[in-house]
Amino acid sequence: MTREADPHQLARDLLGREFDDLEAEEQRVLRRVASGTFTGRDADELAQAHETWKDRLADRVAAVGGSWSFIVGFGLVLLAWTVLNSGVLEHLGLAPFDAYPFIFLNLLLSMLAAVQAPVILMSQNRQAMKDRITARHDYEVNLRTQLEILRLAHRVERLAKEVRAIREAEGQG
Repeated sequence: MTREADPHQLARDLLGREFDDLEAEEQRVLRRVASGTFTGRDADELAQAHETWKDRLADRVAAVGGSWSFIVGFGLVLLAWTVLNSGVLEHLGLAPFDAYPFIFLNLLLSMLAAVQAPVILMSQNRQAMKDRITARHDYEVNLRTQLEILRLAHRVERLAKEVRAIREAEGQG
């Protein structure tokens, strides 16, 4: 678009409503359509622009804690802990450091769960925020597309009328 359009006129022409009657999101999209600007950065770029080192740490903990390698590795640690404290150390002449019923192991697992669960929730909240940004971005893109299609349909209709008028003028002349 070479010249800037009026968003109020676009609202009347394309949507059949007054600009002030539209929702804030629709008004913002119409202003961008009128000025010919693009939607801007995507959800990941916006989220990265506002993230802190704590956010990145939460995402990393959630990624590691929710992986098969963590589950397998942690399972091996639990198995080794149980085997060592079930009698292997006694055969070597050493006392088990956490004899059955593995109270220290239960304490460590509880502390791990108490720390890991909120960190994973923080990461999920950040992902939900990214999803909301993506949904707003998708809505804007869809609305812009619909507006552009309506604008093109109006142009085609206007051109068709002009062609009919020219043909009629030629037929009469």
